[in-house]
Amino acid sequence: MTIQEAQQTVDQWITTTGVRYFNELTNMAILTEEVGEVARIISRQYGEQSFKASDRDRVLGDELADVLFVVICLANQTGVDLTEALERNLAKKTIRDADRHRNNDKLKSSEG
Repeated sequence: MTIQEAQQTVDQWITTTGVRYFNELTNMAILTEEVGEVARIISRQYGEQSFKASDRDRVLGDELADVLFVVICLANQTGVDLTEALERNLAKKTIRDADRHRNNDKLKSSEG
């Protein structure tokens, strides 16, 4: 599925199953909630916190998909073409960071 197809699919789902988009402020709050759920899994799976019984069945992929869904909703309702936005963003990063990461000693492996 392309990003454009994802935007169309989410829009179709919202207008049929979801009835309508939540307003932008509500979706921003939902996005924050969903990012928090991703952080919870990451901190337990890759960090030092242990899983609570209620968190053991959570799947990182599902939570990341929730984040993506809400980002797509926000893009749709604010008229953002995510394909174009991502392409522009990558071009900006490529120019801005052409040498920055290569020259970052913190990113160089200890093996040389």
